[in-house]
Amino acid sequence: MRILLIWPLAPTEPEWGADLGAVSEPLALEYLAAAAKVDSHDVRILDLRLHPDDLDTALAGYRPDLVGVTAYSMHVRSALTTCRRVRELLPGARTVVGGHHATFLPDDFFRSEVDYVVSGEGVGPLRILLDRLRRGDGVGGIPGLWARVAGVFTLGGPEAPFDVDALPVPDRSVTTADRHLYFIDWMRPVALLRTTVGCPFRCSFCSLWQLMGGRYHMRNIDAVVAELATIREDFVFFVDDEAFIHGPRMTKLAEAIAAAGIRKHLFAYCRIDSLLRHRQVLAAWKEIGLERIFVGIDAVTEKDLDEYRKKVKPTQIEEGLRVADELGIEIFAQFVVNTDYRQCDFHRLARFVEHHRIRFPTFTVLTPLPGTELLASFDDVVARQPNGRPNWDLFDCQHAVTATRLPPEEFHSAYRNLYRLFGGRAGEFRRQHVAVGGAEVDRSHAVATW
Repeated sequence: MRILLIWPLAPTEPEWGADLGAVSEPLALEYLAAAAKVDSHDVRILDLRLHPDDLDTALAGYRPDLVGVTAYSMHVRSALTTCRRVRELLPGARTVVGGHHATFLPDDFFRSEVDYVVSGEGVGPLRILLDRLRRGDGVGGIPGLWARVAGVFTLGGPEAPFDVDALPVPDRSVTTADRHLYFIDWMRPVALLRTTVGCPFRCSFCSLWQLMGGRYHMRNIDAVVAELATIREDFVFFVDDEAFIHGPRMTKLAEAIAAAGIRKHLFAYCRIDSLLRHRQVLAAWKEIGLERIFVGIDAVTEKDLDEYRKKVKPTQIEEGLRVADELGIEIFAQFVVNTDYRQCDFHRLARFVEHHRIRFPTFTVLTPLPGTELLASFDDVVARQPNGRPNWDLFDCQHAVTATRLPPEEFHSAYRNLYRLFGGRAGEFRRQHVAVGGAEVDRSHAVATW
């Protein structure tokens, strides 16, 4: 079968450049491509961030049997539009949607233009689905897959248990033509790699830990090193939700990378408390190429840190920044702007960034993402569609979708001013790699491998 996997555009205004600050490889789709190729299917990836006008050409030229689209919340409308276009041009092709939003709110995709919806990790369901379709069998009863049965979407059963080492090595050959275009700030071209999946922490604004049920899955070290050895790019971003939780394992991984003679410019996520607990581990990683870490500072007051359940204190943040400076590791700092901010709170945050000379700050608006306790209901969401559902277009962590203490215009003006104050330091990194509440929302490496 011919399979076309699509990364959609984000429908946000150019000013906020949802896909412009950084464009990294669609790692989740590369996992799916590898899974499909195991069973001898032909696979292509269309990255609409890079090729926004190529959908019709790709459909007409390739004529896929199945089109898969990944979607975060801000992509819901875009994903549905893509599926509708598939219906118009290729009525016989099947459409399937997966990803973060489909995992938590699959009913947003229960539409006539969509045939299947994957909730959770997509490698297993995709392989079973493709096998059933190729053999002409029914598609009911596939764990983690919603299929339309007699006109009604029905879940085939709970997701299968997750085994991180059962995932295939991502097939990066399907993005060969685009790889030179993937970048994060000055890191270009950059490749993505995962060494773990999940996070044991419970930050209130984050849904990443919910995707894995709060579990932390660590890949086999030899498998990680073997995959890293196949990557041609000089810059590599370790996109674990938090890489340095388990210090002894990360020490062994650093030793294994060094023993293999691999030398890359490395970038990774790291919590402040992990940095403090494992500073010698970070020092060892510095020796093998770790140049910068992305740290979710998120808040600068104890009140906000407690509200976000960060489990760190302001004093730890200050010490962590000092330790990173001593180690010679650059900090990319993430801050979550609470919608109850007053002008004095914006000023305090700006002073913090200046005082600590944070060269690369990035800011996001506190957003009730699907899968977080902040979206237990839609009652607090003020950004709505005519049908009463949230306006998912605005769930990009750059717009306030709940009520603000300041008048909305004043809040957004103060928020934009943070980027004016810190210029390119913040603006160039703001969208693609922010923390899920915060982050993600556009992590192209998101946990649900779809």
